[in-house]
Amino acid sequence: MLETRLDNVIYRLGFAGSRAQSRQLVRHGHFHVNGRRVNIPSYQVKPNDVITVTPGSGASQLIRDATDLTASVSPWLQADHDGLTGKILKWPERGDIDTPVQESLIVELYSK
Repeated sequence: MLETRLDNVIYRLGFAGSRAQSRQLVRHGHFHVNGRRVNIPSYQVKPNDVITVTPGSGASQLIRDATDLTASVSPWLQADHDGLTGKILKWPERGDIDTPVQESLIVELYSK
């Protein structure tokens, strides 16, 4: 579930240089999900959701600069860096997450 947060997906698509930056971009309303403006970083995306940059967004150049730094996109995502759009292809699987994670610590933290 943490992997499918909108702010994380924006980061994974390469539309932001860091998760903190992606959170701020979402919070300021620079992205649409399926044509609707979403400004909640914890918004849960689903397969077949399409993420686009808000037309006329002042952050378009910042987002384009971030895409230049992106080498690859996760296999469960599809990114069009020229058109600044992304699509969720499927639910992420554990093997798709390259970040070293100890699931037991996450469960422990959220169970308190």
